[in-house]
Amino acid sequence: MSTISVVTGANSGIGRATAIHLAAQGHTVYGTVRSISKATKLQAMADEAGVSIELVELDIADDDSVQQGFARILEATDGVVDVLVNNAGVGGNAVAEECPTSYYLDVMNVNLCGAVRCSQAVLPGMRERRRGAIVNITSIAGRIAALAQTAYVTSKWALEGLSEGMAQELAPFGIRVVIVEPGVTKSAIFAKNIDAPNQSGAYDAAYRRLFQFYAAGMANATDPFEVGAVIHHAVTTDQPQLRYPVSWGGTELIEGRAAMTDHEWVALGAHEDDDAYYDDFKAKFGLELRL
Repeated sequence: MSTISVVTGANSGIGRATAIHLAAQGHTVYGTVRSISKATKLQAMADEAGVSIELVELDIADDDSVQQGFARILEATDGVVDVLVNNAGVGGNAVAEECPTSYYLDVMNVNLCGAVRCSQAVLPGMRERRRGAIVNITSIAGRIAALAQTAYVTSKWALEGLSEGMAQELAPFGIRVVIVEPGVTKSAIFAKNIDAPNQSGAYDAAYRRLFQFYAAGMANATDPFEVGAVIHHAVTTDQPQLRYPVSWGGTELIEGRAAMTDHEWVALGAHEDDDAYYDDFKAKFGLELRL
């Protein structure tokens, strides 16, 4: 019997690659999108790969939309979802001083509460069958506080905490929880993510260094299908682990931060000169940000 998998945010980037990769491995895949009419590239790539993705319209930021969308999925699958990949999310740039609280709430509603809504839709059935897997796509920003992305970082750290708690809560029911922590993959999101709401002008260096990181990441970005392959491994291996860093910068940034003292972390941000910052960044993480 085919594994039934749901991938949220399947219309682009990691979600699209994961949906196609899982389908190529024999999964029956339901991909959630906000608009089926805008999923033409997903459908074309699926056709090219010789697979099919069942598309379901839903908005993970809305309770009713999630309930209705998953009701359609569960009706079609006789109540069975074996794997849920909570991938859909939003980014955004802002330093803490100049980030409105409303923006924090909007980002948390998608990146954290969206994963909660979707998980709650499938967990009763997984519990009853005593099997299943929940995959939460966080980010390297869920382990290291990336510059000038305060709301995004906060939401991803929250999703990491949620995932750790779920892992223990669901272990007695045979349900696997997986945290996938991508660095930079090839995606249109970075080209679109150019906001720099620097109202005071005090944070020029933070935004400059953020965009330099984006530029280095885009130049070295890895294929999002690599993430799809990691997800497939994570839900099928008989030696599972909780966390899987992946993509450009993933392992280097997470391991580099873990090896740093808090004093070193703060000192990195204190550099007034960009070259001194980039030199220290390379020394700490082994990543060259200058192109």
